[in-house]
Amino acid sequence: MTNLWTQRFAWRTPKGNLPLPPGRFGLPIVGESISYLRDPARFMDQRQKRYGTIFKTHLFGRPTIVFIGADATRFLFTNESQRFEMTNTPSFEVLLGANSIGVKTGSAHQILRKQLFQAFEPRALAEYATTIEDMTRRYLHRWERMGTLTWYSELKKYTLDIACKLFVSVETASDENLEKVYQTWSEGLLSIPIRFPGSKFDRAVRAREQLLARIDEMINQRQQHRNSNQDVLEILLQTQDEEGNRLSSEEVKDNVLGMLVAGHETLTSALTSLCLLLAQHPEVLQAARAEQEQLGFTLSAAEGVTQPLTQESLKQMTYLEQVLKEVLRIAPPVVRSGSRKVLESCEFGGYLIPQGWDVFYQIQETHQDQNVYAEPKRFDPERFAPDRTENKQKVFSYIPFGGGIRECLGKEFARLEMKVFAALLIREYQWELLPGQNLERVVLPFSRPHDGLKVKFWRRESGRDVGMNQMCVNG
Repeated sequence: MTNLWTQRFAWRTPKGNLPLPPGRFGLPIVGESISYLRDPARFMDQRQKRYGTIFKTHLFGRPTIVFIGADATRFLFTNESQRFEMTNTPSFEVLLGANSIGVKTGSAHQILRKQLFQAFEPRALAEYATTIEDMTRRYLHRWERMGTLTWYSELKKYTLDIACKLFVSVETASDENLEKVYQTWSEGLLSIPIRFPGSKFDRAVRAREQLLARIDEMINQRQQHRNSNQDVLEILLQTQDEEGNRLSSEEVKDNVLGMLVAGHETLTSALTSLCLLLAQHPEVLQAARAEQEQLGFTLSAAEGVTQPLTQESLKQMTYLEQVLKEVLRIAPPVVRSGSRKVLESCEFGGYLIPQGWDVFYQIQETHQDQNVYAEPKRFDPERFAPDRTENKQKVFSYIPFGGGIRECLGKEFARLEMKVFAALLIREYQWELLPGQNLERVVLPFSRPHDGLKVKFWRRESGRDVGMNQMCVNG
């Protein structure tokens, strides 16, 4: 079977003595897609043990080469747009839209990236911090009243509320239909791109049309009455490129949609992993809590209030920063990258990388490299301490946000939201895992515990915390 596949694609490769990477293509047409979708982590682990850190396979209708490790990701990132070009599944391209930065390539991608970055520059992030803190406190109080909860589904509501508030000044809590429509759209991103009445893809396309119509209404309102709130939509409507050109309404709509999924789904995954790992490692939770107390970020009994979070106070939380880095290393929200199409045949690791094939890099496995990380499967925030900084040993050995010219545009936004959430959570609350649940990770489309992380949740009991509890009841 392997020989037949090799012959089929031989016309795409130049003549030479370089061999293809080891591996196999599997069945005709479907290749190894079924095995991969059944258990991506096991699929990669088995093939890495058998073939090494570079191997060939056949996924989603395409001959594919998998890259694992810092050397491979460095080769890929440094050759982005020269030898490799971003490519997406048909469902992604349709549902994100032709104007989305997620599907743009070459110079068009770079020009659009500069314009969109204005929504995530430091000045904008400073404005977002207050809203994130207020929304976080609101949800913490909500979970305290609930007592027990499935955290993943609750965190999806929390991150979507923040994204909608900061991106388009809409609260999903007051518009439940918007939340339902968005959910239908996002569920179709990895669906089979065949449209017939009632299919997941068809429902997602219809949901996209509804969302775009809603954003279109917002744009028309903004053009008639300027908004005093500097949300992402307002920033994108005002931004200009170097020649003074503004984004079209179609570009604005497609990219607001793209930002919603990027600023919501991945953050939900990351925060869920944070809560799970801290529950499983109480010594880390205690160390992070001790840092908060040492820095003086506790309730003032005399004033009856907590200090508001500022950019400066967040910078002082160095151990918490290490914790968040380790969460993203050991449980990255996205375990594999988007695919890259090989623009011209090249060589890596002594193997031929044929033109016309796809390449993608594995984030999870790259983060488990024993040559970089000591005991890589152990949750150890100290590996990011200034005297260790294991991730600095090799460029691109730590890639939760990708790398190169396509590194996640909202990286600093995600880090800000994670840090605000974590600081308020560990400072004032306690939680424990409920028994009898499956905590194994499901990694597609985004990493999460199988049963959604069921917990008991309550406010910490201490002399000062009682005062805070009374203040919240009265307030």
